[in-house]
Order: sequence, then structure tokens, then C-alpha cells
Amino acid sequence: MLNTEEIWTFITTQGASFGLKVIGALLAWAIGRWLISMTQKLVGKALEAGKRMDPTLSKYLISILGVILNVVLVLSILDMFGVRTTSFAALLAGAGLAIGTAWGGLLTHFAAGVFLQVMRPYRVGDAVTVGGVTGVVKELGLFGTLLVTGDNTVILVGNNKVLGDNIQNFSTLAFRRVDAMAKVANGVDVNKAIELLKAELVKIPNVSTEQPPDVEILQFTPEGPLLAVRPYTHTDHYWQVYFDTHRAVIKVFGAAGFPTPETPIGYRSVVPPTAANA
Repeated sequence: MLNTEEIWTFITTQGASFGLKVIGALLAWAIGRWLISMTQKLVGKALEAGKRMDPTLSKYLISILGVILNVVLVLSILDMFGVRTTSFAALLAGAGLAIGTAWGGLLTHFAAGVFLQVMRPYRVGDAVTVGGVTGVVKELGLFGTLLVTGDNTVILVGNNKVLGDNIQNFSTLAFRRVDAMAKVANGVDVNKAIELLKAELVKIPNVSTEQPPDVEILQFTPEGPLLAVRPYTHTDHYWQVYFDTHRAVIKVFGAAGFPTPETPIGYRSVVPPTAANA
């Protein structure tokens, strides 16, 4: 351990020089980070102005540029303290298995990100389900995909997890099926109910005109037939059409005077035990 005399000697002989290096390093970090941010913004605007590159790929390239420039900045600051690149590499090499494992995990996400860029299963703005998370793609980064969920939560899913799981893209095709159900009471003319529902569904805003709504008998229950009510719409309007469909069912059945389905006397529904009701 250093004694008081050695510390005092260091301060009097090299303290000023070391202090200037620390101040210089802090200034270099602040200025460097500002320059990196400005560079990324300028490159982003240039790519956007060209309008020849997909936004997903543009953001990916900007992320790579930021990582490279930040590494160069850190190495430059270390050089100010006399730490050479070779010494820094040796330090990393001797850091142990933990750092190597961590870098290995990051590299798998990076490699997966490259494959995602080549395969293009989704783009920025697409509604997807990846890695078990459903949301709108905000960014495909170096190591993860940034999603905004329906409840306005930002979630980062690792690219390796994305690539290793099923990928559902709801924005690729022109329209998406909305699944709803409606039960009619025993004794009601089912064909009339189907025709009335079909006529009302086409009036809902944003329902597809290319694919007519489907209204068919899904199954029979003790209360009456259960209808599958399925209009089609673009994924951007899915929930609006979903809720409007249920309102349309209430409106049609109410106007037609259809009775509410009732469970027959003596019928007992058997509900399988679950974690919620066991």
C-alpha cells in the first residue's frame, strides 16, 4: 500500500499532469458524444432525404455507426492515459470467461440482427408478434428489436430470441380477419340472423370491401346456435372493427327483437378446473 509520503510525492510531481488528463478526458468524452450524436443525425437525415433505403435498414446502419464511433472514442480517451490498443486488447483477453460469455451472447444477437436484415420478415411500423411479445416495430437495432405494445409500453426483444421463435406479421397482407361470436336463442330463425348481421357488418367503418364478412354457425349449444362473426379489415383498424362488431350484434339482435339465449332448466355447465377457479 502507498504511504502518505508516496502519495504526497505523486501529487506534487504528477498531480497537475494527471488532473489535466482527467479534465481533458471528460471534455473529450462530452465533445465526442456530442459529435457522435450529430453525426448519427446527419447520416439519418441524409438517408431519409435519399428515400432509397428502407427505414429499418437505415436505423440499423445508424446503430452500427454509433457503436463503432463510441469504441473509437473510448480507445482515444484511454490513449490519453497511456493505455495503448494492444494493452487494452490484452486486458480484455485476460478478463476471464464471464466477459467472453457476455460478448458471445451479444454476438449471437448481432448475427441474428444481420439475418433479420437480410430476410426482412418485418419492417419498422409493422404490427408483429416476436419472441412472445405483440406490438408495433419501432426499431430493429444491433442486438434487439424495439416494440411498442398496445398498452403503450416499450419492450426490447433480443434478436436471437426473435429469430429462434415464430414470427407473426399482421401487416404483410392487405387485410386481417376479426374473430367475434354471437349466440342466438333457440327458436330464432338462424338464416335471418345471419343475413341481418352480414348486412350490418359491411356498414362498419374500415371493414374490407374486397373480402365480404363471414357469418356462419360455429357450433350448437343448449342455449342456441353459436355464430362465428368474422369481418375483415387492415391491421391498423383491427380493434376498432372488433369492438364495432360487438356493437353491431347488439344493435341487430335488439332491432329484430331476438330473445336473450337462456340456459335450459336442469342443464348444468361443467367448467374444467383451472388455476383461476380450482
